[in-house]
Amino acid sequence: MLFPALAAITRWHRNEHNPGGPITIELRVNERIRVPEVRLVGPNGEQVGIVRIEDALRLAQEADLDLVEVAATARPPVCKLMDFGKYKYETAQKARESRRNQTNTVIKEMKLRPKIDPHDYETKKGHVVRFLRAGDKVKITIMFRGREQSRPELGFRLLQRLAEDVSELGFVESSPRQDGRNMIMVLGPHKKKSEARVDVEAEKAKKQAERDAEHEAERAERAEQVQAHEAERAAGTTKKPKGPADNLDPE
Repeated sequence: MLFPALAAITRWHRNEHNPGGPITIELRVNERIRVPEVRLVGPNGEQVGIVRIEDALRLAQEADLDLVEVAATARPPVCKLMDFGKYKYETAQKARESRRNQTNTVIKEMKLRPKIDPHDYETKKGHVVRFLRAGDKVKITIMFRGREQSRPELGFRLLQRLAEDVSELGFVESSPRQDGRNMIMVLGPHKKKSEARVDVEAEKAKKQAERDAEHEAERAERAEQVQAHEAERAAGTTKKPKGPADNLDPE
């Protein structure tokens, strides 16, 4: 059972170190709940009903639990019987897990020329494929120089071609637009970064398993060769290499 001194008071307040930061809510617990009656909820979610605060506190003490105000704005306020220390621990665990699962949006950039040669295009496309497969957005920039600026359709067609070539992995999040001498398009991945990471790990595991299988097959083949050689020696069928003396005629 929490001591009253450790119980938090429900109030809206701002972070002292960051006055402009988010507003947080603290829960009132046990004797800090100063209302005549509450709507009580049991530890398993069962509805007990409206009871006097004294009776609610007595039930909490008998069950070795805490009385926690979970809905202060209700009339009367809703309180629940629970292990408040365990509740705070589980809430903190969920918050850490949520932060761990959050991924920062990463935007990669790939620059192309409107008259790029086929080999360079394939190379650049390969990079875009790798970025999208990893769950990253890709900003494609077509750079125009000199007279190329009078042919914006070249850049537009190139961006369309690239978007079609990688359509299985990404989609056009921001359509091609002119930005000074450049033309820009943003591609977004179909899969979230967390999902893409799972796929990448699975692909790595698959390739490792294939390498292990190849090595195992090579070891088995070498073992068979050694076994066959040993069998030949045991049977006396291993041929002795010819030496210089073997070429002399006997007298």
